[in-house]
Amino acid sequence: MLMRCGPGCHCPSPSPSNLIPKRVTSKESCQATDGKHRQSQKMIHSLFLINCSGDIFLEKHWKSVVSQSVCDYFFEAQEKAIDVENVPPVISTPHHYLISIYRDKIFFVSVIQTEVPPLFVIEFLHRVADTFQDYFGECSETAIKDNVVIVYELLEEMLDNGFPLATESNILKELIKPPTILRSVVNSITGSSNVGDTLPTGQLSNIPWRRAGVKYTNNEAYFDVIEEIDAIIDKSGSTVFAEIQGVIDSCIKLSGMPDLSLSFMNPRLLDDVSFHPCIRFKRWESERVLSFIPPDGNFRLISYRVSSQNLVAIPVYVKHMISFKENSSSGRFDVTIGPKQNMGKTVEGVVMTVHMPKAVLNMNLTATQGSYTFDPVTKVLTWDVGKITPQKLPNLKGIVNLQSGAPKPEENPSLNIQFKIQQLAISGLKVNRLDMYGEKYKPFKGVKYITKAGKFQVRT
Repeated sequence: MLMRCGPGCHCPSPSPSNLIPKRVTSKESCQATDGKHRQSQKMIHSLFLINCSGDIFLEKHWKSVVSQSVCDYFFEAQEKAIDVENVPPVISTPHHYLISIYRDKIFFVSVIQTEVPPLFVIEFLHRVADTFQDYFGECSETAIKDNVVIVYELLEEMLDNGFPLATESNILKELIKPPTILRSVVNSITGSSNVGDTLPTGQLSNIPWRRAGVKYTNNEAYFDVIEEIDAIIDKSGSTVFAEIQGVIDSCIKLSGMPDLSLSFMNPRLLDDVSFHPCIRFKRWESERVLSFIPPDGNFRLISYRVSSQNLVAIPVYVKHMISFKENSSSGRFDVTIGPKQNMGKTVEGVVMTVHMPKAVLNMNLTATQGSYTFDPVTKVLTWDVGKITPQKLPNLKGIVNLQSGAPKPEENPSLNIQFKIQQLAISGLKVNRLDMYGEKYKPFKGVKYITKAGKFQVRT
């Protein structure tokens, strides 16, 4: 996901044309990247990769080494957070700033020695994780450890003296070839490396995201419209907060230098849109059409937000009755989940997670569908429902056993719901048509819609 500078911003570019663009909203942010400042300070000084167990399994430093003890501040913040998603993305220490993201059960923690726009660093860290995903098929601790040489080579190319340099996948793959079994065998025998011998063709181009001479037997263009609903539902079932975060992920395998135009049935729905640099912004401003020469392969075309609550349809409802009696060692738990506004589509992959009060010892429940687990240590109840059929709604009910003599819990727990709906964009966004110019062949085109829960919470 990439962001352009705000209108009227004249901050100088800190690196070549394929840098990650950033949104600048203040004069101070512009001044943070001026030439003199760049020469005296690095943007990113060090990078630590930390797993869920708190082990630092990889570190990379640019110029001087920063001690691992700086991560103690991060571990303190992690202990205070209820779950991994609540760890603050920016942590201030006496001599550094720690800016982090959480991806695929890994914390990417960068060490900064001077004030920089945090979004710039966060976007770069996401680009690093995306690159690992693209190269190794997954961004996991195992994949990174198995390809540690390539990881260090990539980090050397992606960051130059602490500033992003080559971040486009097409350029990186010409600089450092992705690992294959055959290449690994040849390298081990010959002692050669994956580093390319020539400068990438796109490095000095005005479209650095696309390499030259692309050829495919089958020409295809696929677009995935993926929307996540963030919502808070109160006890009565009314919506307190609702917002849709959406992205359009693309997989483009087209020969030559195609010029694409993607139009929507209702583009005015979209707020706060962030674009890949390939998109011609003026065309979007005037016509609400995405016009672009695409990168080769997988990339995120745009991300967007739908924040008007009257446009956000809530696809599931939850009936709940959770009660704890005064001076009693037991309570009642009864929850039913059903489909709501889903346009005739099936709600599937439903999982409910509940952080029960500390006084709860165990739970004796009966599920009419799926299975449940309760961890008496973490006090987390997980109900894996699966697919919801309107004819028979899934229900989970039973007895909650409390510690004897413990006071009644002050408040009821909140229910966190996960779900997925195939072939539906809950905002109502629909792709109208895709046109291609500059090439004579006819590509195969496909669009897929997915709606899923983001932070979807029901208060009881």
